[in-house]
Amino acid sequence: MPTTLRMIVDQVIAPVPGPLGAYSEALTRALIQAAPPGCEVEGIVSSSAPADYERLESEFPGLAGLYKTTLARRELAAAWQLGLTTSPGGGMIHAPGLFAPLRRHDRTVSGDQVVVTVHDLLAWTHPESLTTTSVAWHKSMLKRARKHADAVVVPTHALAERLTQVVDLGDRVRVIGTAPRPGLVVPTDAADSAARAARLALPAAYLVATGTLEPRKGVLDLLGALGRPGMPDIDLVVIGQPTWGELHLATVAEEAGVDPRRVHAIDTTDAADLSVILAGASAFVAPSHDEGSGTSLIEAFSFGLPVIHSDTPAYVEVAAEGGLMVPIGIGGGYTERLAAAISTVVESPALAERLSVTASDRAHAFSWRDSAERVWQLHADL
Repeated sequence: MPTTLRMIVDQVIAPVPGPLGAYSEALTRALIQAAPPGCEVEGIVSSSAPADYERLESEFPGLAGLYKTTLARRELAAAWQLGLTTSPGGGMIHAPGLFAPLRRHDRTVSGDQVVVTVHDLLAWTHPESLTTTSVAWHKSMLKRARKHADAVVVPTHALAERLTQVVDLGDRVRVIGTAPRPGLVVPTDAADSAARAARLALPAAYLVATGTLEPRKGVLDLLGALGRPGMPDIDLVVIGQPTWGELHLATVAEEAGVDPRRVHAIDTTDAADLSVILAGASAFVAPSHDEGSGTSLIEAFSFGLPVIHSDTPAYVEVAAEGGLMVPIGIGGGYTERLAAAISTVVESPALAERLSVTASDRAHAFSWRDSAERVWQLHADL
């Protein structure tokens, strides 16, 4: 009888899968491919439309089965938050987030295991980034994880350290990194790439960043840096929504002294489009003040892009000197330092080339295969 790892794949078919959906998809595929002899992977999903079940079975060839709960996603999230039943049974359960059936169990007797994943601590550090309901849900589920999870996975040691300041999990925290999202590869079809670039209205030369105008993301600082006197005449492509609250990217750019026509917001999650955007960029800028994961840097590294990043701990850990680090500091001066770094990279082809080489080298340190093997080993060791 095979040993079964049961993966919660619900986020893959969520209305807005987001980064967690991409993570769930990538890790599930890798777990199936990396399954040790005599092992298999099943999926767990909330009650959904038949087309969603078909999509999951199509997305994950090799999936041994799909357990369908009796409750829909919203009701199931509320039930699991309260520790109610409607569980998918026992065995080894791996959750790519905190959405998991966390309940009392004795794995030494029953063999049951529940492992959850924490990607950030926004509910504690930046609750304004989430809805009130989401903040309450995350805090409640982490409390349940403290009581009932057999292990908690985080993507970086930096986040692991911060997590200990929020909740005492003893020795149950495990660091297992991420890798580029599925389908994010250097384009090989020149005609398709040219057509996508034209449809996306990509400029001839540009920097690329990800995020919104939410202050912690640092895009405001980036625009301030590009608006300083003497900055290179280069466009900026921001992967994300153009608005945050009452702020609009074009308005903020103009106020910062940047011609709004040089700033382009592209809100897409399509891997082929993102590949074309990254492949055509001059450099990747990651100005964020607070991140739990450095996946965006890993994706930029996979394209050999020169990377300019803040010194938020997760970025420093992931980059490992593979990019040009800019200290955020305390008080003012960050935009000036960011501007100096951008000018140096854009105006120095030799430096950009060196950063490109180190980026490509650093990219080899991350793969979903490695992450999946470590997840399998984690469950074997419990």
